[in-house]
Amino acid sequence: MQEAASQSVDEFIDSQPVSGYQRSIIFFCFLVVALDGFDSACIGFVGPAIRAHWQLTVAALSPVFGAGLFGTMAGGILLGPVADRYGRKTVLVASVALFGLASVVSAFSPDIHFLAFMRFVTGIGLGGAMPNSITLTSEYCPGAKRSGYVTLMFCGFTIGASAGGLLTAEIVGTVGWQGILVAGGVLPLLLVPFLMGFLPESIRYLLLIDRAKSYVRVASIASRVAAPGVTVPRLRADEKVRRSPVKALFEKGVVTGTLLIWTIFFSSLLIIYLLTSWMPVLLSSAGIPLESAALISMMHQVGAALGCIWLGRQMDRFNPHRVLAWSYFVAIPIIVLCAFSGSHKALLVLSVFALGFLISGGNIGAYALVSGYYPTSSRSTGVSWANAVGRVGAALGSMAGGLMMAAGLRLQEIILVLAIPAAVATGCLCLLGIIRSHRKAGPVGEPVHSLH
Repeated sequence: MQEAASQSVDEFIDSQPVSGYQRSIIFFCFLVVALDGFDSACIGFVGPAIRAHWQLTVAALSPVFGAGLFGTMAGGILLGPVADRYGRKTVLVASVALFGLASVVSAFSPDIHFLAFMRFVTGIGLGGAMPNSITLTSEYCPGAKRSGYVTLMFCGFTIGASAGGLLTAEIVGTVGWQGILVAGGVLPLLLVPFLMGFLPESIRYLLLIDRAKSYVRVASIASRVAAPGVTVPRLRADEKVRRSPVKALFEKGVVTGTLLIWTIFFSSLLIIYLLTSWMPVLLSSAGIPLESAALISMMHQVGAALGCIWLGRQMDRFNPHRVLAWSYFVAIPIIVLCAFSGSHKALLVLSVFALGFLISGGNIGAYALVSGYYPTSSRSTGVSWANAVGRVGAALGSMAGGLMMAAGLRLQEIILVLAIPAAVATGCLCLLGIIRSHRKAGPVGEPVHSLH
């Protein structure tokens, strides 16, 4: 292979059409987040079977659900910096193996306490797998199409959650909750050898850690990215290695954006988890039959799948911060519409679908946004920690519905409260867009890179 002139990784990837090799990377990351979605959905559906198995109260079952969320937070906080130090692929494969093995072991739990512990361990694996799937996808996509491909990949979560929920509801009576957890563990374990054999390490990461030793690997990977007949240039990483990826999140000129990103994720997941966790209960308490309530709630997932694809494409075409800001802003009157829909099923279906499209779709778009905010040396940490902070909002959202119902708030009032975090997310996205526009005009070599 004849050597050509030096070229940055960004310039090289942007100059090539998206290859089948890059699409295979996106596909494998899609499968990883689909298994994450399957796990997230199935544990909710097997809850009644677990409760009946050990004759538990509803309160006694709560730690099982909470342990998974806290494990995901811990996994994101711990494994994000590890991935920036030892590689995205390394941590991604280890995380998938961990949550697969933990899910299988949890099926043989002797009591509820051991099951809660294993759900925590499962969550650690999930907390490392999802952010690194996003990071790896982002680092192999051309800048002009990055948001679209990242959001398309993340559709795996929604598809996995929908399919997992429907499948679990159908067969849990036959195979039991243990069989569901075994299936949720065996599937990722079967995927691990394929990830090890076919998923490459990030080119950007390899060049950053040791350019001389990694160049043979980089050249081999780049030759599969390049179009047929194209001579692969000597690639370079136009960045400096930072000793601490965590400190990089709080550097001068970066910390404000980090806090804004965290607030966006916190607000988004608070809305999403309050809606998805409590919508069937809230609708049933308003006199809507449980079957209809479940179907109405499912429209949120349908809206999320379509919304993330559409918003991702718009983020590639226009200013991504404005696209997401408009998404959350438009969601505010939709929240009001949902609150005042009452028993009108058509309005409820429309508003719940629209909230999935705008809020859940916008949240997935935010993953694409954050993956382009930080440099290579701290990208995995930035995505992982944003996801971890978002899980705090998810946990509060899951609890808030019950607390507000216990306080005597009606369905209308509970839904109206969601307008507050939607407005907060809108404001944060506007501010982040202003900051990014100023940063793009700054000197070359600043720690924050342009999204495109």
